[in-house]
Amino acid sequence: MKAGVLYSGGKDSSLAAIMLGTYYEVELNVYVFDPSRRIPSVEAAAQALGFPLKKRVFREGLLNEMADLVNACGFPNDAINTVHQIAVETLSAEYQVIGDGTRFNDRVPMLSRAEVQSLGNRTGCSYVRPLLGYVKPEVDRLADRFFEVKYGETGMISNGDYETEIREALSARGIDPSSLFPAHHEQSLVIGRRSNVSIR
Repeated sequence: MKAGVLYSGGKDSSLAAIMLGTYYEVELNVYVFDPSRRIPSVEAAAQALGFPLKKRVFREGLLNEMADLVNACGFPNDAINTVHQIAVETLSAEYQVIGDGTRFNDRVPMLSRAEVQSLGNRTGCSYVRPLLGYVKPEVDRLADRFFEVKYGETGMISNGDYETEIREALSARGIDPSSLFPAHHEQSLVIGRRSNVSIR
């Protein structure tokens, strides 16, 4: 059975993908707002994992709506969660199993228990989060075991995180994203898979 995994190229979604790859035929899915956006780093990360990657494009106008929401709220949480839920809902039309790399202590993106139950009841799909029981130190230890990882601040690293394009949209309006987003938000990008390491 196929599993559609939401993929940013980072360590969390990469680790979730190889875990799910033990049981499912994994297809990675990266979402962008701009159809012309190139994602070579994410493509290279997917290739390192050995899973096919599909580039998905959000509906036109969503980026401006999310930039408006961040600006109105004064913080990004609601916008990031909204975007993530839309991505999950969209994939539910194609896959019976959907996965992502959300962890135990994540706040965003994070679907609530009620949202997950509603998704399953309405669509019949299973939303699977293999890292949900893993705290960050253990995720980091496993990621270091399986991957070569590059780290950097949001905007300084070319992964497929939703936040990058929202920040760019705010900057295009003359709004400083640093006044709305938390400082020192570290992002990751898988740049290789360690050789001779098996998940089993």
